[in-house]
Amino acid sequence: MNRFEIIATPDLNQASRLLAEPYHAALAGGVDLLDLLKQRVVGPKSLVNLKALEGIDTIKSDGKGGLQVGALVKMHQVATDPLIGTHFAALSQAAGEAATPQIRNLATVGGNLLQRPRCWYFRNPDVVCLKKGGDTCYAAKGLNRYHAILGGGPSYIVHPSNLAPALIAFGASAKLVGPEGDRIVALDQFFILPKTDPARENVLKPGEILTQIVIPAPPTGARSVYLEVREKQSFDWPLVSVAVVIATAGSHSVRHARVVMGAVAPIPWRSPEAEEVMIGSPLKADVAARAASAALRPATPLADNGYKVPMAKAIVRRAIMRAGGIEEVA
Repeated sequence: MNRFEIIATPDLNQASRLLAEPYHAALAGGVDLLDLLKQRVVGPKSLVNLKALEGIDTIKSDGKGGLQVGALVKMHQVATDPLIGTHFAALSQAAGEAATPQIRNLATVGGNLLQRPRCWYFRNPDVVCLKKGGDTCYAAKGLNRYHAILGGGPSYIVHPSNLAPALIAFGASAKLVGPEGDRIVALDQFFILPKTDPARENVLKPGEILTQIVIPAPPTGARSVYLEVREKQSFDWPLVSVAVVIATAGSHSVRHARVVMGAVAPIPWRSPEAEEVMIGSPLKADVAARAASAALRPATPLADNGYKVPMAKAIVRRAIMRAGGIEEVA
């Protein structure tokens, strides 16, 4: 780990200007950043401590059924907030599944969304892979058990965020503040595929700071579920995850559906194919099964991660059934 200084400022604009300079990095919860420093993936000379900023560490109602969640809000707060638990259950569940209780009390919403890939080639200080300026994604023909089955190429990382699938399923947006001013970006447009730029995972510009997540009111009567599968029930990243938001019409046919998978693609992966199967159909077990099959139809697994296809198909089907209140038959 290289030597660095820590700069604390309560002024958001000053923090933004500092982060626009070379060799500066943002410090919030610091969970992922500490790993990157120890693994020598990053080597900033200065860390700008965002915890000194005011007003971006709260959860607020917008008065219209939506929420404004500050980027410095802790994962534990999201998991236990009664308003989120009541109206945005999938988000509460996603936060509660992340990491360990100790880390959830330290890690922030912004940090969870902006954490870097967990690919062992990317994290290895001795490997100059495609994401670190090289010309090869070693996972493509190497060890790829945990890599992408959807949207991969030329890099096959998977996005590690627990919160992102749930937030995208609820139609959330990110508020960004930077040297060029403020802007709002829909979260389903915030993350970018490797074919756009293999070195980046999102559209943040130099100096921009994620300050807030804006979540609109869910559709009337909407129900939501987040599920994930891990190798260990203790601290582990998901092998596959999914967030589902469903609202039905009076006749019980589906009028609104969002299906977003995690840990299967370089970005949180929304499935219009699964949603199309459900819209206008009565929410039954066979519809859930057909939607799950449609969600994984575009999958192109690598040599060692084909197991993710049936696994993802199973939890997508299960999440749809739970969101729809359909009893699962053993």
